[in-house]
Amino acid sequence: MRPDTPAENVDHTAEAARLERTAGLYPEDAEALLLQAAAHLELSGDRPAATALYDRLLSSSTPLDNPHLVRALKASNLWEYGHEAEARAIIEGVRSSSPRDPAAWVIVAEALESHDELEQAQEAFTEGVQLLLTDVAEPPYSAHPLLFGRHRVRRMLGVAHDDWDIFADTLHSMPISLDELHDPKRVWSLGSDNPAELEAEISRLRAELGAYREALSRPFPVAVLHWTADELTELLSAYPSLSAEYPSHEEHLATIEGSLRELSASGTPNLGIVTGTVPSYEAFAASELSSPEDTTLLPQYATTLAARGRAVAWPPQRGAVCWCGSGRVYGECHGNISD
Repeated sequence: MRPDTPAENVDHTAEAARLERTAGLYPEDAEALLLQAAAHLELSGDRPAATALYDRLLSSSTPLDNPHLVRALKASNLWEYGHEAEARAIIEGVRSSSPRDPAAWVIVAEALESHDELEQAQEAFTEGVQLLLTDVAEPPYSAHPLLFGRHRVRRMLGVAHDDWDIFADTLHSMPISLDELHDPKRVWSLGSDNPAELEAEISRLRAELGAYREALSRPFPVAVLHWTADELTELLSAYPSLSAEYPSHEEHLATIEGSLRELSASGTPNLGIVTGTVPSYEAFAASELSSPEDTTLLPQYATTLAARGRAVAWPPQRGAVCWCGSGRVYGECHGNISD
């Protein structure tokens, strides 16, 4: 489904079923596809079916890329159809596990906010911000909702701005300030008989809609293809001509990091890394009626994996392990500027 497709024009039940079938065809992408399917089920009103999909993912023998996000989404969904106690327990579990993904923090904080637990929501937003963004000069785009959500909740609570609120203001690029967008009194303007007040509110709403559209229209990450050592060995064994593209695994890893740094320095946003597998690449080549030895397929394959939700944001969050799979912290591995 296109992100700009009006919700009323979508058969969410049918879309969820299609995504479930697709997940069966591409098990390596099942997590991303089933999360999309669950979202459609929630929109259709079938929240128990959405919970069943979240449980299916959590009980899978295949390790999840982001189990904290799945649990957070499950909790948010459960609360919406009367399972408050279970939802609260899951939310506490997610918070205590200190996930490194901003999305999990945003989901649990917004679930608390939507049920008027504003103090708890502020605490959850703050925990996520302090964990992920302390000493980070330029937060990744995925972390912006953490700062904006925290600003919104604190505005509703009527507390004074702190350094994080000021930081959120500097990241906000819309013509209407965050203070105006998050003003609790805005809703009163909609009932006003004063044309000037109504016009001002329409301008604010347009700015807010512009921010949402900007978020929805962001392209898939500019993704660079990564092969693990075992997969690269298998790839070169099957297709020796690709040795010119990949002289060694060490050089392959260095090329990835160098390319991403160059792209970042040139101002390219939303960078990511996708990890390929030989069977998946062979299937992609077959779908393109081409040979896996065709090097022009490699960037296309990377883009396809990114479109399926397989991209991992680069650079990794502070303190996270390196993308290369070494198990070392990124800053001590490929993130070491002296390398």
